[in-house]
Amino acid sequence: MSAPVVPVQPGAPIQGVTLYSFTRAFHGRQYDLEGLIRKVAADGYGPGLELVGFSSLRGFPHIDDRFAGWFGDLVDEVGLVPTTLSINADIGIHRDRLMSQDELIDYMSRQIEVAARLGFGIARVQISLTPDSMEQLEPIAQRHGVVLALEVHADQYASHPRILALRDRYAQLGSPYLGFTMDWGATTVGFAPSLLEAYRRRGASEELLAAIVSQWDEYYRAGPPADQDEHGQRFGRYIGLGAQHGRPDLGIDIGIAATGLFGPAPVHDWLEIMPWIRHVHGKFFGIGANGEEPSVPVRDLVKLLVDNGYRGAISSEYEGWHWNFWQSPFEIVAGEQSIQRAAARDAGGTMVTDAAAARTQLANWLPQSARVRS
Repeated sequence: MSAPVVPVQPGAPIQGVTLYSFTRAFHGRQYDLEGLIRKVAADGYGPGLELVGFSSLRGFPHIDDRFAGWFGDLVDEVGLVPTTLSINADIGIHRDRLMSQDELIDYMSRQIEVAARLGFGIARVQISLTPDSMEQLEPIAQRHGVVLALEVHADQYASHPRILALRDRYAQLGSPYLGFTMDWGATTVGFAPSLLEAYRRRGASEELLAAIVSQWDEYYRAGPPADQDEHGQRFGRYIGLGAQHGRPDLGIDIGIAATGLFGPAPVHDWLEIMPWIRHVHGKFFGIGANGEEPSVPVRDLVKLLVDNGYRGAISSEYEGWHWNFWQSPFEIVAGEQSIQRAAARDAGGTMVTDAAAARTQLANWLPQSARVRS
């Protein structure tokens, strides 16, 4: 006799944003850090707030107590909830060699400590951390009360061998301090029209643009690359398109975007690691005239999370700022968050937009000893 199926309570993701979405405005000095945080709160992009340490915080990871106190007072004042600090595993930071394992652990430990001091219960880490590195960092994360959520980002995907090896180590260790960040860029359905428009504005021919789309669609039908060799072959094909159509200067740019931003894995692939997903990057690239995201299946991804009881945060992560200088990133993020809220309702769930409710829910979502600012 089979065991009874226990229904999963519909998920209620916490609405949020990463300041990375507004990098162009930040770099252009339209806003400083305080101004940007205040705008996120005032315009309703929160309550969840994510920062990238090295791009948002001067001197990171060297943060003094005065700054930590100022930051905590600010987010409390404006009613935001720190969700994730994105930290970097820069193993190639030296010109002449890769970091040793001891250096890497020390480098990551200092960033994890800062995440805790700033009130973040999650630190997003990167794929260059191996299962052994994650195991070595686990007691450090636990000591500081910070969950390490390794980002599954194109050209990786949930069922990629490297991700499955991490998942299996997590299962073996059984620690609530090890998990994943789900990045929607691993599961796109098309090459972003806004990037095609950017190439057009740089003088690319319509024939080249059509060839990019055709090549991407072919790989989408084939599915994600099985290994790094196949990924490299695809990258080379995209570089070749630029040369074939008289724009060799665009080839590497096309290859990086086509393979590193627009992953072709199916939405259901995320089920391979769903129990370990602790944070979500709601990666997207633009909003079309019909009010929908043309290259990211936002509605399907939100439904998957709601159906599987996800109650962590979704940080809207607008990546189109890299090339789209003619539209407001703030309006674009607002449009994507509207899609998320509608998709959650349609799936029988909701998006949490109240700061107090988000704070309580995040505290329950993370291990009891995790740092959640109260």
